[in-house]
Amino acid sequence: MSGDSVRRRRRRRRLVLPVTLLVPLLVAGCGDQNVLDPHSHAERRISKLWWVMMTGAWIGFGLVVVLLFLGWVRRNRSTLPFGGGERAATALVVGLGVAVPIVLLSGLFVWSDIFVIRATDAPRRGSTSLNVRVTGHQWYWEIKYPGTSAVTANELHIPIDTRVRVVGTTADVIHSLWVPELNRKVDVIPGRDNVMLLDADRPGTYPGQCAEFCGLQHAHMEIRVIAESNQRFRAWLAAEAAPAAANASRGAEVFMDEACSGCHQIRGTDARGQVGPDLTHFGSRTMIGAGVLPNDREHLLEWIRDPQHSKPGNRMPGLKLSDADLRALVAYLEGLK
Repeated sequence: MSGDSVRRRRRRRRLVLPVTLLVPLLVAGCGDQNVLDPHSHAERRISKLWWVMMTGAWIGFGLVVVLLFLGWVRRNRSTLPFGGGERAATALVVGLGVAVPIVLLSGLFVWSDIFVIRATDAPRRGSTSLNVRVTGHQWYWEIKYPGTSAVTANELHIPIDTRVRVVGTTADVIHSLWVPELNRKVDVIPGRDNVMLLDADRPGTYPGQCAEFCGLQHAHMEIRVIAESNQRFRAWLAAEAAPAAANASRGAEVFMDEACSGCHQIRGTDARGQVGPDLTHFGSRTMIGAGVLPNDREHLLEWIRDPQHSKPGNRMPGLKLSDADLRALVAYLEGLK
């Protein structure tokens, strides 16, 4: 191998490490979930703690660099650059290397425990005006509003400027509920109820995610918190609690005759399935398959025709429907609002 070839290979190797480090950083910035863009009282405290800890980490890193530099300068000298002998060097190491980190870390611990963790902790029963129950499934979120008949999936509606007590559990494996812009995550564990606080200070849609590996489609288990005015929320909740309107269309017949009614529930009909999400007001939702596809006609056709293509491993089978029945079924589901 020629010398030029060897040099080119060495240059390529030197480029590999920076690129390898840069790609994860760029990918980490993708998406619309931003833990440093808080929109609740709890998340503001978490974000502030993060910035303080980052600042403290850089200060600590700077102190280490200073000590290493002084050690390098003093290799062949008996005194420090600014004077002083062995005692001065020992005092400097003890002060900057031991005392300052202890003070900084102790302060951060006390502040995070008293002012952050307690402020973001789960609210006690009876301390909030709204309670919501969220159950994790492989792979979607079931959402109920106790005291009402409202049941939905993957889209959690809350009123703004309201402390909402969210009780999380799971129907199968461990999941983790996390809405980065509103609060810290909470694990949902079989046979146990874990509680978290959600509150939003302005209307908007806040994306969340399952943050605990739960199987093949863990990455496609999105939840959206939709914060709206109290008036709009109450109107939505009343509509969501109502049963589906009577419908004698061909699409409704297809739904009842095929496997759909055995797996899904539509309140107000004879469909009582509990395997998949409640579809009573499916047409009012914005996404299909917990965020895999947007909820529109073409994507709904794609989903029903071959759900395993869009979300491999989910429990919905492919239905061998004629084109006419498929379009009738889609029209029926779109009308469930």
